[in-house]
Parts: sequence; C-alpha cells; structure tokens
Amino acid sequence: MNYNSADGLEFGAANTKIDPAVLMELPEGCKVTSTENHGVSFWAQTGRIDVLLRDGTPQSFFIKVISNELGMNMTRSEFQSISAIHSVLPEFVPRPIACGSYTTVPDTHFLLCNFREMTDDMPDPHKFAGLLSTLHQKSVSPTGKFGFHIITYAGNLPQFVAWEDSWEAFFAKSMRQALDLEIERKGPSEELDVLSRTLFEKVIPRLLRPLESDGRIVKPSLVHGDLWYANAGIDVDNDQPLVFDACCFFAHNEYEFGQWRPACNRFGDEYVAAYNTFAQISAPEEDFEGRLDLYRLRFDTHVSALFVDNETLRTQVLDVMRDLVQRYG
Repeated sequence: MNYNSADGLEFGAANTKIDPAVLMELPEGCKVTSTENHGVSFWAQTGRIDVLLRDGTPQSFFIKVISNELGMNMTRSEFQSISAIHSVLPEFVPRPIACGSYTTVPDTHFLLCNFREMTDDMPDPHKFAGLLSTLHQKSVSPTGKFGFHIITYAGNLPQFVAWEDSWEAFFAKSMRQALDLEIERKGPSEELDVLSRTLFEKVIPRLLRPLESDGRIVKPSLVHGDLWYANAGIDVDNDQPLVFDACCFFAHNEYEFGQWRPACNRFGDEYVAAYNTFAQISAPEEDFEGRLDLYRLRFDTHVSALFVDNETLRTQVLDVMRDLVQRYG
C-alpha cells in the first residue's frame, strides 16, 4: 500500500479530525460529524467524511489518501481522469472536488469527491452500455490526437499517454511501455522476447493499420482506462450505473473492452453486445475479436507488472501473445 499512517487523522473510531487542507475543500461553515473507513484499495487509504452544512443538511464525501511523490501523481491522475469524464457525462461518475496535499503530515496527498452510496451489483448491460457509448461518442480530444494531458496511473504504475496522431503508433508505444514495466519487475523471458518481436512487427500492424487505411479514421474517444467490474457499481439512490477509479486517455473506443476479455471479469459478452447496439463496430468488422484480444494483452501485461509475485499473470500474458502470433503473425 502506498500510504504511511497519519497519526491522529485515522478514519473511524469516532474521530472527526481531518487535515486543514481537506477541510478547506469542504463547504464553508460545515461541521464534520464523523469519518470512517470506506471501500478497499490496493494502494491507498479510503474513507468517508460526513458533515452537517450550515443549514443542518447532512452531506458526505469520499476521500482517498496516498503517500510520497507517487501518491501525489496518482491522486492527480485520478482527479484529472474523473474530471474529464464528469465534464462529458456528469451522471456517470461521482463529482470530483479537489486533489491536494496534507498540511500537517509530510508528503501525504488526497483526492476528494462527492460520496455516492453504491451497491457492487453488476449494472444493467443496456443502461451501462448506453452511458459508456455516450461517453465515447460525446468526448472530444483537445488536440485531436490520442493521449492525455497528464500521465495517468493504472494501479500504481504509469501508462503511456503522450499525444500521437495515429492509433496504431499510440497503441504500440503503450504496449511497449507496459511490456518494459513487466520485464523490469518480473525479469526477462526468452520466449517473451521472441513473441514480442513478432507482436510489434506483424500483429499490431495487421490488426490496427486497417482501422486507419483506405480512408478510414479512428476517433479519439475518452476511455475510463481500467474498467473492470470492481470499478463500477449502481447508485443506491437512483439505480443508475456509476464508474470510478479511472485512469483516462483518448483512445479507440473498443480499447475499453480489452479489460473485459479475461474470464474472471464479470463484464461478459452481453455488455459488448449491448454496447454494439449503440455504436457500430469499427471497420473492418472481421478483425473485431482479434483487436479485442490485442487490447486484452495490453491490460494483462500491465496487471502482470503490478503484481510482481503472481507468476500466473506472466503465464497469461504468454498465452495470449502466443495465440495472437499464431493467428496474425
């Protein structure tokens, strides 16, 4: 966990003390009535802050706290990501309020949002797909390119987000960075080296170049970036799907579904099918399944880098890469 305990500012146990930097971001004149631990994070301390506004109205906020320079980068990444989603589709994410640094605890950083009570049930496929496709279709890259204006972090590792005109070029660099991180953390593999050469020389051009050939273009769409089932829920108050814990950038909209390919993910085929009733599959349609497997490989590789001690994740990367090389290499 990227969090060093802040003595006296722990959430829960009847503690209502919060750092002045956080208090400054809450509504003026409010009174903190309780704090408690809320949610689960591999990398941070997460909590809920309950307050009474000046007029006596109760209101709640979600806070995430992470230490060190990495924590500062991660909180900024998430704040900018959910702000980007909120600017396009405010009902799809909790409202971001601020990110900043504690004044009483050195090198400790926070993200603050409105609190939304959620269930962890899977959202209705058509409701969810409708919102996700709206996000992809309505969003507009500020540069017209693929990328993002700030480095975003999936887990506690950075992603490649430098601006690129071509989706093929962007994805290849993103895949290369994820692979380099995985090898740096898990060690070299001769088979991985051989397969990856074919991946970059043959597979990626074969599957992605047709998207931008013969007059076709790929719209840079804002993607959540880490849309597995634990980063989505249902709002208790209005039964609407919500997403959180985003690490956004502008990408090919179908990239989002790479995260849904592994069997362990609960976003099954019915979600992709529902999405495709709102948005047309990119041409050439016959490459759709292959593209999703390629996008899955990018997610699998990053996840393998995140969890150093899990060798099964390296095996999964090799399995998917072998399959892609056999089909398209």
